[in-house]
Amino acid sequence: MSNSYRSIKKQASQRWRSTNRVTRRRWIVIAVAFVVAIVFYSFSGQGKRRINNIKKLVNGPSTDPDAPPTWEKLWQWEKDLPQHDLDLPYPEGKTGRYLHFANQIQMLGWNNQLNEVLMNALLAYKSKRAYVFQPYVWKGDYYPWPESKTLQWPPRTPANALMSGPAVGGPWDPKDDAPRSVSEDWWHIVCPQHERRIINTGDVKPPIMWEDGMTIFTHWEKLLRDAPERCIEIRPALRSVDNFPQVFDLFLWGSDRILNLWEMFSNSPVSRLFDTSPVVRSAVDRNEYLFLPKGPKPSVPASRDPYDRMLAIHLRRGDYKQACLGLAQWNSTFYSWNLTPELPDKFYNPEGYTYGKNTPENVEYYLKHCYPTDDFIMNKIRTARNEYIRAAKPGETRHLDVLFLLTNDKTGWVDGLKEKFSKDGWNTIVSTWDLQLDAEQKDVGMAVDMDIARKAAVFIGNGWSSFTSNIVHRRLMDKKDYISTRFY
Repeated sequence: MSNSYRSIKKQASQRWRSTNRVTRRRWIVIAVAFVVAIVFYSFSGQGKRRINNIKKLVNGPSTDPDAPPTWEKLWQWEKDLPQHDLDLPYPEGKTGRYLHFANQIQMLGWNNQLNEVLMNALLAYKSKRAYVFQPYVWKGDYYPWPESKTLQWPPRTPANALMSGPAVGGPWDPKDDAPRSVSEDWWHIVCPQHERRIINTGDVKPPIMWEDGMTIFTHWEKLLRDAPERCIEIRPALRSVDNFPQVFDLFLWGSDRILNLWEMFSNSPVSRLFDTSPVVRSAVDRNEYLFLPKGPKPSVPASRDPYDRMLAIHLRRGDYKQACLGLAQWNSTFYSWNLTPELPDKFYNPEGYTYGKNTPENVEYYLKHCYPTDDFIMNKIRTARNEYIRAAKPGETRHLDVLFLLTNDKTGWVDGLKEKFSKDGWNTIVSTWDLQLDAEQKDVGMAVDMDIARKAAVFIGNGWSSFTSNIVHRRLMDKKDYISTRFY
């Protein structure tokens, strides 16, 4: 073997060893990076969720006693609704007419969406189209479970877990030939992309945006009824054009312009047939024993039904003080049906407001009614109870000794209030946090609170709250005495 050959071989061997060392180092670095990435990913919400999903596939259903519900059976029930059939005759099936609101609010509180769901469903009904109902998509901050426990993020709850009625696929009145509402999944089947007419709210809203509710409603109704296309999808204008691009937007709900829609809305089957969901009803029934009156026997004849003896009060806390300050800065009035003129407690906007700014005195006035003190709450309860009892009809006996506190407070403030209420003569006091709920009932806890408040003899709510407004809607539909529905 020549010396030159040996030299070339030696150099090649040295290069190979050098390259191999570099390659090994690179693989070590890659392996370490991979391990770090896996550790980081596993501690992230998405990573935990996917790892949990893998574990569920391997190990079967979760044994976590506080795992969120999968709603598997209810999702299937919605999928199997009888109107989800292409062979049905007009106005359903493949020749039917459909209306999808792609601009509908999501990822906010349930009650922000519920107002809109009902009015959108009514608009579809009046337009002779099937309303496309959607699942409730949670705002992450409001969901009762952490992201790491969920199967998907943002989490979703079936519409029929929260409510029942035609707006979420239930039947209309027996002789009503209106097309039934369909799910969003079915919309994608019955109305493929190429068959849809897209209507952008930016092309419709500007000339009617500040009109009264009925004018806005009838404008859209005519447009949708006259449109020849089977499938119409309403899409939102850009946020830079319209920050609230809903058909019935926040500016309408937060003003008395909404009120001339009440007669039509309340008499419509969308409102009349709107009902409590079976899941919510099961939670209310499960916890009814908590409201059975305690304490001494009343000095007057009293109903055996605990709801006849109940005063429910909405005590919004947490982040709501900032919301109240914002309402004060914009001189906002009560929200939606809370403005119903027959209800006894009115809020009159104080003078001195300038655009986007209010006086310190006016801000304090807002906070008094929007974020009330303990003393204010105590006095309001006393007043509401006394006025309700005095308003009894001849021969009627009214007695209130059950108190239900609807609250999101987690600081212990409510526990202090309970002691004050007990000293003030309330023998039975229950709060939201005392209710016993399984996973499905916990997922719809806000609707559980609402249904209890709907049934209560007296309800005191927050006039700026959509949560309160939807309770007021149900109470008005139940023909409760006006004196029984109060605001701070």
